[in-house]
Amino acid sequence: EIADDGAGLDFERIREKAQALGLITGDAQPTEAQLTESIFAPGFSTASKVTQISGRGVGTDVVRSDIAALGGRVDVATTRGGGTTFLLYLPLTLAVAQTVLVRAGGRLWALPAPMVQQVQQIKDKALINLYLTREVVWQDRKYPFFYLPRLLGNAGHNPETLRYNSILLLKSGQSTAAVHVDEMVGNQEVVVKNIGPQLARVSGIAGATVLGTGEVVLIINPVQLAQRTDAEAQAPMVVKTMQAARAAAASAAASGPPLVMIVDDSLTVRKITSRLLTREGFEVITAKDGLDALQLLGERTPDAILLDIEMPRMDGFEFAKTMKSDAKVAHIPIIMITSRTAEKHRNRAQELGVEVYLGKPYQEEELLRHLREVLVLHAA
Repeated sequence: EIADDGAGLDFERIREKAQALGLITGDAQPTEAQLTESIFAPGFSTASKVTQISGRGVGTDVVRSDIAALGGRVDVATTRGGGTTFLLYLPLTLAVAQTVLVRAGGRLWALPAPMVQQVQQIKDKALINLYLTREVVWQDRKYPFFYLPRLLGNAGHNPETLRYNSILLLKSGQSTAAVHVDEMVGNQEVVVKNIGPQLARVSGIAGATVLGTGEVVLIINPVQLAQRTDAEAQAPMVVKTMQAARAAAASAAASGPPLVMIVDDSLTVRKITSRLLTREGFEVITAKDGLDALQLLGERTPDAILLDIEMPRMDGFEFAKTMKSDAKVAHIPIIMITSRTAEKHRNRAQELGVEVYLGKPYQEEELLRHLREVLVLHAA
């Protein structure tokens, strides 16, 4: 902890310098927390002249970068007329850390477990209200609300409204944030890897780890990401997307449960998948191969098709090619589920117009998420 008894941070001068450097736009109204974050930008200084100890804009930037490279963080507390305090946090061990794994934007992310104050599961209507108010109030404290993929720069990934949606309330130093994630994966102890000086300078990235599956996962600090001045700009877009998705889902519900065709030569797979989808409110029809599925298409039109590749008489590729060439049924989305996970098979499926490609054995939540996504897009 490093503190002084001076005047505190001069937010007006910080705002002027941040505008001059292009860190904020002229009409933006950044919060004090966002302005505080600006002092860690490379080259940032409010000094009127350069001396041996100030004015070069490399002090706070270097301190945060070096501490972040060690898996730590820097927080700032300031009071007008009462001074400023810098709090430097360093891990006691660099080897192991407790994290919370989440899925957002199609990827896994790890959040340091100590910053997670609470995990909430809320219904879709309450979720849309949070996007409208942009904050969560918990225990008399306000948490600015964000969709995690937006904080990570993924503007193309839209949230879906589920029966229950995961919200994490986070606290880092004196700052807070609430983030909506696509899926809560769970707690996991991980080995922290050094991310090097390049990534260490990126605000919001605390480290990386390699899971037992071989997947590399970044350890992130969403609270720091939320303090960027452009973070709130994405909220109206998210609300419009979610309201459109709800309208499409309501329209689909009014016309009855979605009909899903399962095409697989394995009786066991057909039964297990049928039970899963029926439990989730879908209507299901099944086919044992491509020819059987084509015959069923002449009788009923499903809203989506789950398709295997290796089947007798007509395999999944032949079926997809035939179906996608028929204008009457070409619009039906296909989710291909197969043990063939090589890149050439994925590319072949993409060429045929397959919307989603999953490996066997599939994860139930992942399948349901993709199925709901393609149904919403198709309904819209």
